[in-house]
Amino acid sequence: MGKYSIKELEQLSGIKAHTIRIWEKRYKLIDPSRTTTNIRFYSDDDLKKIINVSLLNNSGIKISKIADMSLDAMSKKVIEISEVNSETSIYIDQMVISMIDMEEEMFEKILSNLILRFGFEKAIIDVVYPFLEKIGVLWQTHNITPAHEHFISNLIRQKIIVAIDGLPIPPKGAKKILLFLPEGEMHEMGLLFYHYIARKNGCRTYYLGQSVPHDDLKEVVKVHQPDMMITAIISSTNGNVEHYLKKLSDDFNQVPILISGYQVQQFSGKKSNNLQFFSRASELAKLI
Repeated sequence: MGKYSIKELEQLSGIKAHTIRIWEKRYKLIDPSRTTTNIRFYSDDDLKKIINVSLLNNSGIKISKIADMSLDAMSKKVIEISEVNSETSIYIDQMVISMIDMEEEMFEKILSNLILRFGFEKAIIDVVYPFLEKIGVLWQTHNITPAHEHFISNLIRQKIIVAIDGLPIPPKGAKKILLFLPEGEMHEMGLLFYHYIARKNGCRTYYLGQSVPHDDLKEVVKVHQPDMMITAIISSTNGNVEHYLKKLSDDFNQVPILISGYQVQQFSGKKSNNLQFFSRASELAKLI
């Protein structure tokens, strides 16, 4: 069971802590528990309820009316609104609720409806990425377990793989792109989506995936001679990002290398000419 401070509730619901306290006092919307030292905290049920309250209130329903609704009536109204409203925040919040409950059927339905409504690329960029950022808040506050993360990641991963499989394989004369993650790097979700974007834009792709040893990478580059390489560095590469970037640049100095990820966003050292950093998946189509 999750255990949230009011600040964490604010981050996840988008409702100011001050407003939450007013709603507690005036409308009895939620009733937080307290620690032995009298510090209030909130449960998973409180989080789900406040997310639904936020969605309904943002859709124009007065808080006094929401306070009189049962939990079941709230949920039905949220579903009704989501079917006619194109606001992506509604879907993000519904995904958070389905992840907390580990409701595969609900998550699958939301994601499938998003893809049908907005198209695969827009659904991933505008909804799934912001959703994953919210998961980051839950992870940092220890309110989700590795099981929650794996549950959600695998469902999204399956969708991306199916989308890639549905694209035609470009002809042999097409631009060749090699996609890989450095040795020890296991965060594959972004790279899979980059694979989809490259393939959709007519590039012939060589997808090596997670934790590729550097010597193996050199061998693949030697054999296939790609026109471009794409990677991501999310966790540290043995604590020395600058050293790894120099190694990449020196060993593949004739190949443009596009790099994303938390580590390069924080990097302030010297960058070689054949390395180009990008922060958003939406930039990639232009870069390739």
